[in-house]
Amino acid sequence: MKCLVSLEKESQRLAFLLEDSLSREARHWKAPVFRVSSSQETDVSPSQYDETVLWLGRLNIQFHFNPETFAAAVSILNRLLAVVKAQSKYLRCIAITCLILAAKTNEEDEVLPRLREFAVHSGCKCSTAEILRMERIIVEKLHWELYTATPLDFLNIFHAMVLSSWPHLQDLLPQMNPSRHVAFLTRQLQHCMAFHQLLQFRGSTLALVIMTLELEKLTLDWFPVITDLLKKAQIKSADFIRCKELVDEYLTAFEQANTVYIFLPNHQRILGLHGGETAYEFSRRQHFPASSAVLFQRDSLTSVEMYGEMMEADEFYDGFQYLYNEDGLPEQGRLNESGSCSEVASSEDSSTCPPLQPADID
Repeated sequence: MKCLVSLEKESQRLAFLLEDSLSREARHWKAPVFRVSSSQETDVSPSQYDETVLWLGRLNIQFHFNPETFAAAVSILNRLLAVVKAQSKYLRCIAITCLILAAKTNEEDEVLPRLREFAVHSGCKCSTAEILRMERIIVEKLHWELYTATPLDFLNIFHAMVLSSWPHLQDLLPQMNPSRHVAFLTRQLQHCMAFHQLLQFRGSTLALVIMTLELEKLTLDWFPVITDLLKKAQIKSADFIRCKELVDEYLTAFEQANTVYIFLPNHQRILGLHGGETAYEFSRRQHFPASSAVLFQRDSLTSVEMYGEMMEADEFYDGFQYLYNEDGLPEQGRLNESGSCSEVASSEDSSTCPPLQPADID
């Protein structure tokens, strides 16, 4: 009886979270429109957008931020591009400022680098003064409403709803507990967030598509599960089908294009190289000697292949353990990037990122 009561309370809690997130999405979501211009200095092109979001993903890893920070940064960027005609030469300054704003609302104070470190280590080629001015512009254009429901919020809700309502599906997870599984799906979601053609769909639709494609691999009885979630999320069938076709096509092409995996004997982990990253760059990012890695081609992998992406998701793993009350696992430290700075900064530049403040009212 206690178990049934607990499940009922969890179901009500998730239903409330979904309703609240859908309400926020309805208020704030608007798809950016990219224009083709003859001048490279004016409109942001689709390819420039994709490259910028991929760059934000690398920065999110570099600064050891949570995946929620990346999702929030991209959401802020998308909302701004939907209401402002941005020039391409300012795109990186806009993007790094969106990441800073997202970090201020999602990360602990001790994790936040100093503003000068943001500017230098990101390679955005912006001064701290430019970032502060851009921050002011963004918050004013968005009317100081920075938080909205992100695709990752919906993915977490849908994932919890599936395992809560259909607990037998947990036994079908490929040697993963729930937190590791949602971390794996988060990695797929991040890839999709860097694909401009998917901006026409709401985050709730994209998240449910990611969940659907995964359930199709796990069970033949996926349709009733997704039908129930479609009704609860009030997602149009036409949008869902079209989004599903694009995501399936994109993820399939992405997986086929990234054929190299790295095995770390000392850590017994298998990680994938993505986005043209070299083994040297990978070793620098993961902080291990390049000589200690062993490269595998896709055709040399057997059962290891299907877990390449899963093991790469380890970088998100700790952030999701608390969602499923998975205790007893070692926590990974989150340290800021260190290194010398070749630029000379004033005492104002070396301060920590200033807190958000409301605009002055005349």
